[in-house]
Amino acid sequence: MTQQYLLSIYQPDGEVPPPEVLDPIMANLAALNEEMQAKGAWVFAVGLHPPSTATVLKVTDDVLMTDGPFTEGKEHIGGFTVIRAEDLDEALGWGRRLAEVLSPLSIEVRPIAS
Repeated sequence: MTQQYLLSIYQPDGEVPPPEVLDPIMANLAALNEEMQAKGAWVFAVGLHPPSTATVLKVTDDVLMTDGPFTEGKEHIGGFTVIRAEDLDEALGWGRRLAEVLSPLSIEVRPIAS
């Protein structure tokens, strides 16, 4: 039975790279997504708006609402892909491929709880 895994893409805060840098990366990412789809591993993938668009809700005695990302840091989750894999090794293989396409960005591979 297959397990679903979350491949989180961590990227630095700051400006989006110029088209001459970003366009080839996005083309390689599209090719990898097509390969994952052809192999039956791809479930879905999304990119996220910048962390400045986030709103965080936290319940204490009342609901506290703040703008911006929850944690302060130099990186944020810029997007993610959900895949199906037979085991962690297979998921790590797809994560490794994603890390190669998006180098030098970091990819976190995590099983999704059912």
